[in-house]
Amino acid sequence: MNNAIKIKDNIYWIGVNDRRTHIFENYWPLPKGVAYNSYVIADEKVVVIDTVERSRMDDYLNSLQAVLQGRKVDYLIINHMEPDHTGAIKNLLCHYPDLTVVGNCKTFPMLQNYYGVDSNLLEVKEGDSLNIGKRTLNFYMVPMLHWPETMVTYLPGENIVFSGDVFGAFGTLDGGIFDDQVDLDYLEEEISRYYSNIVGKYGMPAQTALKKLNTLTFNTICATHGPIWRSHVCDIIAKYEKWSKYETEEGVVIAFSSMYGHTEQMADTIGRFLAEQGVKKIRIHDTSKTHPSYIINDIFRYKGVILGSCAYNGGIFPTMETLLCELENMGIKNHLLAYFGNKTWGGGAIPRLKAFAEKMKWEVVAEPNEALGAMKSSDIEQCKAIAQAMAEKIKKS
Repeated sequence: MNNAIKIKDNIYWIGVNDRRTHIFENYWPLPKGVAYNSYVIADEKVVVIDTVERSRMDDYLNSLQAVLQGRKVDYLIINHMEPDHTGAIKNLLCHYPDLTVVGNCKTFPMLQNYYGVDSNLLEVKEGDSLNIGKRTLNFYMVPMLHWPETMVTYLPGENIVFSGDVFGAFGTLDGGIFDDQVDLDYLEEEISRYYSNIVGKYGMPAQTALKKLNTLTFNTICATHGPIWRSHVCDIIAKYEKWSKYETEEGVVIAFSSMYGHTEQMADTIGRFLAEQGVKKIRIHDTSKTHPSYIINDIFRYKGVILGSCAYNGGIFPTMETLLCELENMGIKNHLLAYFGNKTWGGGAIPRLKAFAEKMKWEVVAEPNEALGAMKSSDIEQCKAIAQAMAEKIKKS
């Protein structure tokens, strides 16, 4: 079946939708699926930009061959080596053995290690060009977005940036492929969850890349996931500017781990006191139920974070430990923090939460509260104090 869609004259999307994979990178949930975007430019030379995940190889090749009508592929440009974008390389080489693979010096060792490909290579550096006939492609390095070899391909004249994973999104492309053809409200969380969990660790590299891209003239962004941006280019760039600077909104994320409901009662109590203080955007998550990607997404959005855990084998509850490790690994900045715990006899979560606070260097707004068993009146007052301190700081920030 030919699923190719024209972007501009002789430029096509030949991507695929994946509604069968449940988790991305074997970790991130995909309730709305994911799209793998690949592109072909049919000039005097034929250029394919990135490929797709290997499970959709047949559909992908059918679309490519329908566009080419018997022509061969001259160049394959690899903007990003991750297997969800290079999974079709060996199959592509079987069909077009004479094609030249275009990448940078950090691309080719990965290409050899993954697929054993070490011939017909064309290395490009920052600002290099490749003439393909009536068009010329330019290359710019954007390392650590989100791998060290990542680059973008720029098509001047057509004003298109082929951006790799930058400006991508989770979610399939249902019907249309352009941002003005799909329901962006429906995809909003998947756009931000993609950034916060896939790109979010790399705020400084994102800032560097944005400054570089701002020197180019473009009106279309062709990413390897999510919609093609042509009507909301300024909007997605503004989102990346905000997210990469760790700018937040007024609001509080409360994440808790609870075995028998007592720690959850503390979380709800803090939430109610926050509401009484005028905080409207309150997101409460049970770490045993909600995948960390959704909690992290909310933390990227809101300034305040309140974490609570029951004791478990003398320490912190495992799902809270997972969340803390994720946050530490990402190095998210510029948040306000409070924390609380619940235990029955000894140990408990407070020492680990304190260590987390020190490592993250977030401002702790209140003394932690640690209840023994069910909440007492004194615990309620301490929960109130946490909520009041957080609300006060939130409104001043």
